Amino acid sequence: MRETRTMSGATETFSPRDPCVGRMSGHGLRDHGAEVNSGALAEAERLMTICNSCRYCEGLCAVFPAMEMRRAFSAGDLNYLANLCHGCGACYYDCQFAPPHAFDVNVPRNFAALRAQSYATYAWPRALSGLFARNGLAVASVAALSVAAFVIGFVAGNDPAALFAVQSGAGAFYRLMPHGAMAAIFGAAFVYAIVAIGMGVRMFWCDIDRRGAKPTWRSLSRAMTDAGRLRNLDGGGVGCFNEDERPNDRRRLYHHFTFYGFLLCLAATSFATAYHYLLGRVAPYAWYDLPVILGTIGGVGLLIGPFGLLAAKWRRDRAIEHRARLGMDIAFLAMLFATSLTGLALLALRETAAMGMLLALHLGVVFGLFMTLPYGNFVHGVYRFAALVRYALERETEQGAAGARAPQADAAA
Repeated sequence: MRETRTMSGATETFSPRDPCVGRMSGHGLRDHGAEVNSGALAEAERLMTICNSCRYCEGLCAVFPAMEMRRAFSAGDLNYLANLCHGCGACYYDCQFAPPHAFDVNVPRNFAALRAQSYATYAWPRALSGLFARNGLAVASVAALSVAAFVIGFVAGNDPAALFAVQSGAGAFYRLMPHGAMAAIFGAAFVYAIVAIGMGVRMFWCDIDRRGAKPTWRSLSRAMTDAGRLRNLDGGGVGCFNEDERPNDRRRLYHHFTFYGFLLCLAATSFATAYHYLLGRVAPYAWYDLPVILGTIGGVGLLIGPFGLLAAKWRRDRAIEHRARLGMDIAFLAMLFATSLTGLALLALRETAAMGMLLALHLGVVFGLFMTLPYGNFVHGVYRFAALVRYALERETEQGAAGARAPQADAAA
């Protein structure tokens, strides 16, 4: 037996055995995207209907070619397009129907609002999404300070003198807090973040692809290339629009600093783990060791990138910026910056009396970052990558269909 549902004029038919149906938090056939503010969805559908008739912006980014593959838009379609959008703003400045025109077409601002709401829609567990959206920076700060206080209390309870003692040599960090306790606490926080993000992406994918298509190596490769280059942030080649109508690549550059800085720090942590468990080498490591080199370069990137993106948010043209939800956006960037700052300070002062307090503060910030990853701006990169994979799959299907039609046309001629 198959079931049919109609939403926003689009009819979808699927099997109750579809793994995306009835297995996501017990919501059954409910469209997760429909839980997003209906006003933002209705406005997005209105805008896409106008844009689909005009098609002037089809060369600017991936959003408009993806839009042209549809004649009607479900909630999942609109969330897909919103997360495929990189917010470059080019379509707003190029649009002949932008304000003050009566059509009031403002795709970047509407998609920014819908994108932010989609993070809460797909959040897991759902009970936490509203809390983090309203108090992002406060929640992250409280989490960081709480863990820092726990570490300080832990050390003070065992050996108060160790907190301000000069520690040096292998295992200096673990004289303050045992490696097993440290690994258990932060390993659990990291695993929780991965599971929560994974559940959210699963729900998102099920909404944007009701036909159950599976990613191919070709689609994954194309999505990784587009994501790595931030190709859709170039406004069709001229750059991103920020505080005025003069495009530039600053926002793209700050994104690169942030993204690759994060990857380098992740690589540093991975190498440190391999050093500890495979080579028996205990932290802290010398300046010429890979964990320190990669962590230092990545840490510098995570100072420049988040600071630049935070500054860009405040300078950006209010006409295209959605400012209703800045809590977790700011929290994520602030926590990345604080993680890098405390980590670099710990590296520089690890053989001084300040090491104990800096270690506690750094561990607290890292814990706060892990706990807020699934509920803030970090997930936009994950959902955007999923949207890029979906777009690559659609392009494959379209190209395959065009290739099949060509011999038929030749035969008819």
